[in-house]
Amino acid sequence: MVSIFTRCIAEFVGTLVLVFGGCGSAVFAAAFPNASSNQLGIGFVGVSLAFGLTVLIMAYAVGHISGAHFNPAVSFGLWSGKRFPASELLPYIIAQVLGAIVAAGLVYLIAAGKPEFTLSGSNPLATNGFGVHSPGGYSLAASFITEAILTFIFLIVILGATDGRAPKGFAPIAIGLALTLIHLISIPITNTSVNPARSTGPAIFAGVELFKQVWLFWVAPILGAILAGLFYSKVLGESGAQVAGEAPHKLSVDADDYSRR
Repeated sequence: MVSIFTRCIAEFVGTLVLVFGGCGSAVFAAAFPNASSNQLGIGFVGVSLAFGLTVLIMAYAVGHISGAHFNPAVSFGLWSGKRFPASELLPYIIAQVLGAIVAAGLVYLIAAGKPEFTLSGSNPLATNGFGVHSPGGYSLAASFITEAILTFIFLIVILGATDGRAPKGFAPIAIGLALTLIHLISIPITNTSVNPARSTGPAIFAGVELFKQVWLFWVAPILGAILAGLFYSKVLGESGAQVAGEAPHKLSVDADDYSRR
């Protein structure tokens, strides 16, 4: 059994790579060299792929150690889906938030090396926001609904892809592609969170006004994740299969299981 300390180190590293890769691509490459012509810039599609790819590669890299949550909402969703013990929620979340803060600090340190860099603007450092800090000017209510629904979908994919009845070895691919799709939908709305740690790290460096909006990116994703865990465990999981008359299947606990560590 891998110790909780080692698993938290894996969560720290995985979340660091996720935030550095995803937010770094948005800050350094999304509209390079400038937003008007977007010559060589990767745009929304590139940033979406960056977030999805970081989850995919790190799930394969450390998923067998920690389960590769990299996201407090994922940990809560797996807990509500009876895949993760409540006693390990706090250490996992602390490790994830610390990883995100370090990653955001690195992005800020590198970005500050460009003379014209400034923290002014609606979402510096790829921060998340609503209202005036939403890339498309979307309201608090629209942003809350978006984050809750998309996190619900994300957790359904995670729980389904790591179910013992699912094909083995493909979970990180499905999960990475799901996160890519989620970003393609919601970057214009909230700059896409579905991850409280990812929102907290950049907001710490972006200033008080943006940090005041972080609460939404904790409450909405965690709410969506918990509802997804309950739904999957009650309706689509083994208990749901038994109600439908199907034979129950034991959850996989091998190295391919993304969530069961």
